[in-house]
Amino acid sequence: MAKNKSELEVLRHSTSHIMAQAVCEIFPNTKLAIGPAIEDGFYYDFDTSNPFTPDDLSKIEEKMKQIAKENHKFVRTEMNRHDAIEFFKQKGEIYKVELINDISDEKVSLYQHGNFIDLCRGPHLESTKEIKHFKLLSIAGAYWRGNEKNKMLQRIYGTVFYSKEELDAHIKKLEEMKRRDHRILGKTLDLFSIQEEVGSGLILWHPKGALIRKIIEDFWKDEHLKNGYQLLNTPHIAHLEMWKTSGHWDFYRDNMYSPIDIDGQEYMLKPMNCPFHIMVYKSHLRSYRDLPIRYAELGTVYRYEKSGVLHGLMRVRGFTQDDAHIYCRLEQLEEEIVSVIKFVIFVLKTFGFNEYDIYISTRPENSVGNPEHWEKATNALKKAIEHMNLAYQVDSGEGVFYGPKIDIKIKDCFGRSWQCSTIQVDFNIPNAFKIEYIGEDGKPVQPVMIHRALMGSLERFFGVLIEHYGGAFPLWLAPVQLKILPITNEQIEYAHKIKDEFKDYRVEVDSRSEKLNYKIRESQLEKVPFIIIIGEKEQNSQTVSVRKYGENTTQTYEIKRFLEVIETLNTNGSNNHS
Repeated sequence: MAKNKSELEVLRHSTSHIMAQAVCEIFPNTKLAIGPAIEDGFYYDFDTSNPFTPDDLSKIEEKMKQIAKENHKFVRTEMNRHDAIEFFKQKGEIYKVELINDISDEKVSLYQHGNFIDLCRGPHLESTKEIKHFKLLSIAGAYWRGNEKNKMLQRIYGTVFYSKEELDAHIKKLEEMKRRDHRILGKTLDLFSIQEEVGSGLILWHPKGALIRKIIEDFWKDEHLKNGYQLLNTPHIAHLEMWKTSGHWDFYRDNMYSPIDIDGQEYMLKPMNCPFHIMVYKSHLRSYRDLPIRYAELGTVYRYEKSGVLHGLMRVRGFTQDDAHIYCRLEQLEEEIVSVIKFVIFVLKTFGFNEYDIYISTRPENSVGNPEHWEKATNALKKAIEHMNLAYQVDSGEGVFYGPKIDIKIKDCFGRSWQCSTIQVDFNIPNAFKIEYIGEDGKPVQPVMIHRALMGSLERFFGVLIEHYGGAFPLWLAPVQLKILPITNEQIEYAHKIKDEFKDYRVEVDSRSEKLNYKIRESQLEKVPFIIIIGEKEQNSQTVSVRKYGENTTQTYEIKRFLEVIETLNTNGSNNHS
């Protein structure tokens, strides 16, 4: 077993080299690009005339096993840049030549095992014989250097571990992740779809998905009202000039769509909600007594994403942000940030996310504003986190153009991190729009603005929820909470009587003339939390037989008692939302 993460990285990077050798031996005209270690594995990009197939992966794996057993030493050598360029030119390795041309050092390092040699910084294992427990996983296309203007290469992904047990556990995890893929479950459970006739990256919420969305939105709105927020609704387009004032046109243009001509004036689909909220703030004269003012909106925004990065609900072109903006005095800033962090944690726990990592992202190179404001904003974020005794990491240079931020990345049931919650402190956009309040001395003062989202986008958050729960949502979120299955037509009337008893819940009666096992199986595939089976015995005793999702046994309850059970389950982290 590996002792630490760095050992695994060395193992994975070394394995990518033997994969590259195997590919070159099986497909001699292949050109090599790059092959790094990544989280949970490795990949290598190849320029080959024929696309790889799944059958090719098996052949490459067998060749890798042979190379590993040959016990070749990994040997490091150095060349000066000029000689290395000539060396790889003679081999026809154009991508290696390009990489060397971008290196400023006078010398570059190469690693060789057997007759295979590659440009590489290393480090590597001592020998190929240490590589035993690996598997090639998938094939994908990848533009050279991630630029869609460059050639599309073939990427092979793989994984490797120091023990067979670790490899087997990881493969099992990958299989479970595949089963929980939100794109598959979204179709199976009839939650949402993406259709070419509508457009890539644009989501159609189907009735069951839209019902879950309503439950989430109702919870979100109620909790914001409890926490002193006022709800807003704003348009989907606005004058281009507003986006120039906010700075988005200068700093965010690549993510915005082209202007729309309306009556000779240029309008933009909104990529953000913040300028609209500022305009609401500006609609009245504000006093220091009014602050803090907290505005919240479930605002749909539109951002240009390249087709190659679109991914189900996780990366889309139109999405709804659970957005809010707080306007406060400087002396209120830290307290407001603490309040938002508490709100974030409450919401995440309500939906079943108890693990997360916190990052503070500092000023990027491409930004606006003076250093003093950036320092004040960054210090306020740090003090708020430290006030709550929370651990955090610094993500240097990853703030937004107008201010630093806290990112809270939730961890799902597989331990994967998802960027959802963010808290940003902004002195600059308020200054751009010249917003102010009247201070205690009667003079105008510029407020500080906090941008924040708790869930990020409803689309991505819903996608994470689907995979986290495998589509088997907790009772309060399930689109159908109870399904009643009468065994014969004689129990249909009793089934509807039970439905009336559970009128505060989302209940369906399956009265089709189908066999009971078939109806049970369908309900299980729909991942309904509870199935109520009604036969002659239950009808005569005025009871219900209940089967919980994922279980094969039933339990008999009096109706009143089962109502109590359901009520208890439905009032957990959901804060009584049904």
